[in-house]
Amino acid sequence: MLDAVSARLAEQDPGHPLRVGIDGVCGAGKTTFANELAAQLASTGRAVLRLDSDGFHHVRHIRYRQGRESARGYYEDAYDFDALRRLTLEPLGPGGSRRYAWHVHDLATDEVEPRFAEAEPDAIVVFDATFLQRDELRECWDEVIFLDAPRERALERGARRDAASLGGLDAARLVYDARYMAACDLYLAEQDPRTRASIVIDNADPAHPLLARR
Repeated sequence: MLDAVSARLAEQDPGHPLRVGIDGVCGAGKTTFANELAAQLASTGRAVLRLDSDGFHHVRHIRYRQGRESARGYYEDAYDFDALRRLTLEPLGPGGSRRYAWHVHDLATDEVEPRFAEAEPDAIVVFDATFLQRDELRECWDEVIFLDAPRERALERGARRDAASLGGLDAARLVYDARYMAACDLYLAEQDPRTRASIVIDNADPAHPLLARR
C-alpha cells in the first residue's frame, strides 16, 4: 500500500513542492502513517519535509475561549490555520517563495515564534492534522490522504495514547468522547472530508492499512 501511494506522489511535479495532507479523526493513526509514508518517499530520492500540527496551535486563551470541554471550541479554535496557510502552505504553493514556517507556536511555553526554512523546488511536504480540509485550507493541498477508522477504535487508541496526561484511561475516554471525537463528528458532518480526499486509506487496523480509493 505504501509503495502504491508513494509511487503516485513521487511521480508528480507540480512546479512547486507537493503539499500532501494526512487527514482523519483523532486517533485514526495519522502521525504513524505520515512517518511511514515520509520514510517511503525519502527512499525514492525526493526531498521530504515532515511537518505536523503540533507547531501550529493557537495560544491558550484562544484555544480555550469556548471552554476546555467544548467540542465546538476544539474544532474551531485548537489550530492556527490562518498562520499555517499564510506562512507555510501558500509559500510552498504555486508562485510561492518556498520559504516556509515549519513551526509557529510552542505548546509548552505558549509563545508564538515562527521558525523558517527553505524547501527544495521538488520537495514533498507530508503534513498530518485533524480538520485540514476545512474551508480555509482545502485549496492549499495538492493531495489529501484520509485515514478512515471506526469511531470507537479511534477513540480507544487516542485515549490510550493520552491516558497519562488526561488523568488515566477512564478519564481519557470521557474527554475523547465529549471533546475530541465530538469535534471530529462536527468536522465529518460539516466538511465530508472522506469524499473530498484524493486518496482514502482504511486504517481500522493500523498494522494492515488498506487502499480504499485512489
